[in-house]
Amino acid sequence: MEKSNLKSAELLEQMRIHLASGAGEEVGFVYQFNISPERLGVDEEVFAVDLKKGVVSKGPCEGKPDATFCITDDDFMAITSGKLNPQMAFLTGKMKIKGSSSRVQ
Repeated sequence: MEKSNLKSAELLEQMRIHLASGAGEEVGFVYQFNISPERLGVDEEVFAVDLKKGVVSKGPCEGKPDATFCITDDDFMAITSGKLNPQMAFLTGKMKIKGSSSRVQ
């Protein structure tokens, strides 16, 4: 995957390695993460997580993702470490979701 200065890029790289083994394909959705270093929507880096093909890549999804998450790097790491509840992140505006909320698992 292309070089990134985001802390979350390392976690997404680990996810890419894990998904290469075939894990996650049963989910069958494609997600896009727009991750900003400090403020939502500013200097964001885009990552695609394709749980149909089991692929994580830097850059936008091919076609339309089932859901797009806009979040800061610190909040992404807080959610993935269990320090921030994803529902609270959404309700307080720390995370924005575009797309079908029924496809967010």
